[in-house]
Amino acid sequence: MTTSRANLPPIRAGLPAELVEVAIAVATRAAAHVRSRRPELFGAAAPADGRAVRTKSAPTDPVTVADTESEELIRAELARLRPGDDILGEEGGGARDVPSGIRWVVDPIDGTVNFLYGIPAYAVSIAAQLDGRSIAGAVVDVARGVTYHAMAGGGAFRTDSTGTSVLSTSAASDPALALVATGFAYSPDRRRQQARILCELLPRVRDIRRIGAAALDLCLVAEGAVDAHYEHGLSPWDWAAGALIAAEAGAVVVTPPARSRADAGDVTVAIAPGLAGPLRALLAECGALEPLPLD
Repeated sequence: MTTSRANLPPIRAGLPAELVEVAIAVATRAAAHVRSRRPELFGAAAPADGRAVRTKSAPTDPVTVADTESEELIRAELARLRPGDDILGEEGGGARDVPSGIRWVVDPIDGTVNFLYGIPAYAVSIAAQLDGRSIAGAVVDVARGVTYHAMAGGGAFRTDSTGTSVLSTSAASDPALALVATGFAYSPDRRRQQARILCELLPRVRDIRRIGAAALDLCLVAEGAVDAHYEHGLSPWDWAAGALIAAEAGAVVVTPPARSRADAGDVTVAIAPGLAGPLRALLAECGALEPLPLD
């Protein structure tokens, strides 16, 4: 699915603005909870009994108490503010098939490994989708206290302690000078394939960045801090808000189908418009645009 401001379908006037305000408010509250819980769970005085962390898809794929608490908080707030809307969350689940009407897509902590280790790059991501297309979203960079938000057809914005500014992608046009963000899977087999792609790509761009939180990578594309992002095997909660923010900032964005999950291995791409043609061609040549499904 390729997203740009030019190809959005008609949406009821005022709806995205209503939904983005909800997304911002709920994501901000959840981020405050996550921020306060980190020292309690992993600080010097934290219990050492290991109960704050368990694993999911692999031993390297953690989920913390703060992840589940954050999602419970988000679900409760959305139920209060938008009763009747569907919710799809990374930890609490939801229907795989895309419902008609509004569905909220929630990542209570994107970048859980960073959160676990105290690396300041993790976020709360909330998007509202209409019939499977993101029309409003907010991503809160928890450690930096920065909120990125966008609504369909209304542009993308960054809010911090100094105020709110309009987001715009970089003006980069030469792939050889492109700073490209990416991420890696938890599956060893998929990681091997991703490493092969990276070995082909790395000598042909300025450099690679691996932040460890796809939602933040997409927001970095939106604000021009990196020139592009690509990653295989993201689920909707990883890209639903960030991809909208990047697209509304002017990026050329390709996302998996709304019902896709990580096991399908579809690629998510966001590229500054001046690089869209040549960098997509380079990614294709390196095999980066083909799915990397799990067996």
